[in-house]
Amino acid sequence: MAVTLPEVVEELLSEMAAAVRDGARIPDEHLSSLKFVFGSSAIQALDLVDRESVTLISSPSGRRVYQVLGSSGKTYTCMTSCHYCSCPAFAFSVLRKSDSLLCKHLLAIYLSQVMRNCQQLSVSDKQLTDLLLMEKTQEA
Repeated sequence: MAVTLPEVVEELLSEMAAAVRDGARIPDEHLSSLKFVFGSSAIQALDLVDRESVTLISSPSGRRVYQVLGSSGKTYTCMTSCHYCSCPAFAFSVLRKSDSLLCKHLLAIYLSQVMRNCQQLSVSDKQLTDLLLMEKTQEA
């Protein structure tokens, strides 16, 4: 079962997606709400989306992970099914201090989905497994 975001965030993202589907730009009040909820992370996440830094990696078995090229040049692996990111800010601000709902990388993923600006990459199951194992090895 997928973990869900707080209802207010789900509603905001849904309204933003509806605006994009209708061919309109995202209303300023939605962007203001995004900044109110996420602070400076919202602007940083939008910048990542503008730079097309989000890639969805999928395999034939249906497994999906995202990689986000951060502003520092480091690539972070993220999973939206459990709201996880490999970045230090996620470990500190989201998990340890509970200061934030999401890091900028996870927020960028949700925004890239809304704005239909997500790169796509299909790999074999073995390649995806190797990618995840390599990530785990680098963290250790």
